[in-house]
Amino acid sequence: MTDNTTQDRVPVSILTGFLGSGKTTLLSKLMQAENMDKVAVIINEFGEVGIDDALVVKSNEDTILLNNGCLCCTVRGDLVETMHRLHVQQQDGQIPEFNRLIVETTGLADPAPILHTMMSDQFLISRYRLDGVVTVVDAHHGMSQFDQQFESVKQAAVADRIVLSKVDVTEPEDIVKVKERLTTINPAAPIIECEHGEIDPLKLFDAGLYNPLTKTADVARWLKEEAYMDTEGHIPKHDHDHHHHHHSHDVNRHDDHIKSFSIYFDEPLKWGKIAGSLDMLAQTHGANILRIKGLINVEEIDDQPVVVHAVQHMFHPPAKIDAWPTSDQRSRLVFIVKDIDRDIIDGALNSYLAMDF
Repeated sequence: MTDNTTQDRVPVSILTGFLGSGKTTLLSKLMQAENMDKVAVIINEFGEVGIDDALVVKSNEDTILLNNGCLCCTVRGDLVETMHRLHVQQQDGQIPEFNRLIVETTGLADPAPILHTMMSDQFLISRYRLDGVVTVVDAHHGMSQFDQQFESVKQAAVADRIVLSKVDVTEPEDIVKVKERLTTINPAAPIIECEHGEIDPLKLFDAGLYNPLTKTADVARWLKEEAYMDTEGHIPKHDHDHHHHHHSHDVNRHDDHIKSFSIYFDEPLKWGKIAGSLDMLAQTHGANILRIKGLINVEEIDDQPVVVHAVQHMFHPPAKIDAWPTSDQRSRLVFIVKDIDRDIIDGALNSYLAMDF
């Protein structure tokens, strides 16, 4: 098991959002914000982001340095190569030191492959850590995009933060409707309103496991399991030796494909059993699992829960943390899934746990 709690790795935020959502406007404003010094931004093309020439200190083929210290870089080759190059250039003093990285996806992009890259490349794992996914949603066109483009629903479903753009040109009642729909798609992600790309960058970041102020794991904030409780506030029923909470959806169209729920285990679990079971679950149902976050009470480890995080079939190296966030020491797994019922996930997980690994 990997203890992956080092704090000196650079936090990475994935910025996604559907075509026309206002992602480019937001990026341009972020680059100019006062508290964005020592931040590197990887974007697809500089030309798409309007940068005032007066702000540019130095520019070459694929890197721009702004006068506030923000460093902008285009993807040259694949993402791993670009992130590797930035790290090496920083170490060699070719570019200023940066303590945060933002990676922008294209408007049609599924963020999952980028998350897979962050979770699987050993060089990146040792030097960067995933902070979270920030998804920009167009308040004016968001409802129709959710109806017509499943990718936009998926981008919202996996988000840790949702930026609601163009609220200044959207009727208040329409803002309420899109917020309600977003809460249905992703009950745990805070929704931050944004006018003309103006937003406090600090509201977008530090969505990951670690609290940068305390330098310790903030599991309750990261997991937000309370968001996935039964919608009517019922005490979860006892079933198969663990408790369940279930968040149900009743919005039509693409939203019906997304479900989110929590599964609890009352007794400590052997690491080999739960690790093997989760791996089997990912291999058999990974295409339908958008994201898993979990906190595991491992039988072999006293008072140090293990954090697990997966995107589809890919698991981030597990991390031991110092202490339980509350007196509740049950293992808990939060699932965001597509086109699969909780009972299927539940049954598969229990059958794998019953096997010998």
